Amino acid sequence: IPESRCSDPCLPGSRKKFGSSIHKCCYECVSCSEGEISNISDSENCMKCPDDEWPNEKKDRCVPKLVEFLSYTDDHIVAVFSAVSIFCFLLTGLILGIFIHYWDTPIVKANNRNLSYLLLVSIMLSFLCVFLFLGHPVDVTCMLRVTSFGVIFSVAVSTLLAKSIMVCIAFKATKPGSPWRKWMGAKLPNFIICVFSLVQIIICVTWLSISPPFQDQDIHYYQGKIIIQCNEGSVIGFYSVLGYMGLLAAMSFIIAFLARTLPDSFNEAKYITFSMLVFCSVWIAMIPAYLSTRGKYMVAVEVFAIITSSTGLLGCIFFPKCYIILIRPALNTKTVIR
Repeated sequence: IPESRCSDPCLPGSRKKFGSSIHKCCYECVSCSEGEISNISDSENCMKCPDDEWPNEKKDRCVPKLVEFLSYTDDHIVAVFSAVSIFCFLLTGLILGIFIHYWDTPIVKANNRNLSYLLLVSIMLSFLCVFLFLGHPVDVTCMLRVTSFGVIFSVAVSTLLAKSIMVCIAFKATKPGSPWRKWMGAKLPNFIICVFSLVQIIICVTWLSISPPFQDQDIHYYQGKIIIQCNEGSVIGFYSVLGYMGLLAAMSFIIAFLARTLPDSFNEAKYITFSMLVFCSVWIAMIPAYLSTRGKYMVAVEVFAIITSSTGLLGCIFFPKCYIILIRPALNTKTVIR
């Protein structure tokens, strides 16, 4: 039977568009817009998919959006981060064991071995806190992410600050009748670490009490993807934690830089200076990369910064000491290290 029509039927995934011909009954078929489907033929309008779904390639039905986060099963970079973190954690534990085994040698005692133990434990914990950033984020991990590494790094940097201050005091206390002698001992560095670390703890507790981080879903940034991420809650709290950590690092760098030239055969201030230079450079370089990325790549930038800065602290401060302890024991004597 002959069929009289001037346009072919519109297949699912498209809709009719009138007005392109002088005949009112004629139309053309156009594909549905982004985020819309049509599941019947000759549809005059397309339907919008729900927020958690996206059209398939034919645009004739809605399918669930892809979920994006740093997954242990789908992202190879997670396996790399995990392997590096575990290796560095074990390496730091080995160095801690070396320092405990050689606790009575001059090089371990030269720069307050208790502070060295605390710094090594802090670095070990910083490598472990990487795992809070990996995998599917939930409310608990979101709250622990920034607060944990903020407190851990504050303890580590406060320890370096205490070491730098003690180097300056030790030099001034060598002069006869110096009033700085009363500041020698374990009380001052312990006080410095407790006070500066407590400030960061107060900032984190205030942040968690007022507006804590939580799991969030970004369904609009990428078409066809749902980004599972951590919402900082209070942006002021987030940047207060990072800003205070940067302030401690700057203070430690300045004091260590001023003390690096003091006459001492094994002046630890020069190693602290270089470690703080690496630490600050990593986090300063991380800021533009962090702000220009989104989703799992933004988390990967954070993890990379944590691993790199922790490795910088470990390598710059403890590798030279381990080299002398294990490779050049002849230098590990009181006559050489005064």
